[in-house]
Amino acid sequence: MLKETEILIEKGEMLPLMEEFYTIQGEGFHTGKAAYFIRIGGCDVGCHWCDVKESWNAELHPPTLTRQIVEKAQKYANTVVITGGEPLMWNMDHITSMLYKAGLKVHIETSGAYTLTGKYDWICLSPKKTKLPLTEVYEAAHELKVIIYNKHDFKFAEEQASKVSPNCELFLQPEWSNRDKMTPQIVDYVMEHPKWKISLQTHKYLNIP
Repeated sequence: MLKETEILIEKGEMLPLMEEFYTIQGEGFHTGKAAYFIRIGGCDVGCHWCDVKESWNAELHPPTLTRQIVEKAQKYANTVVITGGEPLMWNMDHITSMLYKAGLKVHIETSGAYTLTGKYDWICLSPKKTKLPLTEVYEAAHELKVIIYNKHDFKFAEEQASKVSPNCELFLQPEWSNRDKMTPQIVDYVMEHPKWKISLQTHKYLNIP
């Protein structure tokens, strides 16, 4: 990689863009809302059930000028969701500043394992056991979304819920490949513990990105 490109990436003026697309948000608090997704490559959290493992290796995704990403995003939506991969592996200050200047609302989906850079209207924290969130991300999160793969994940979910702010929205989401087994258990759990809500991957049911 050219030194000039490395410097631009460090500043956040270039990012390893995997894909960008306009769709209906499928999960969590903002389910059903139109949003422009910016998926940034690179992740070392390593969830075995990750459905975008092709995002893990940042070198597979070309460094793209941030201003070009923003210019395209503002043509489609008034809300942008930055996701990955793990977007906080990179400096998000520049892109979020530009998105705000363009008049867009800015959301992020993150494991919380890296320092929180950037400014956001909504932070969705989806913690993973392999690399736990930093305290600053727990405190800033507007939404906690815990993926439920097996019954032991309910205990993990409660541990994570104890670390976020009292106003944080709490969601349990069945892991897609195990949804038939875990969804009934999540339904029972939420009825017994009504502080939680159920999140479903509705975009997969709708067959949209």
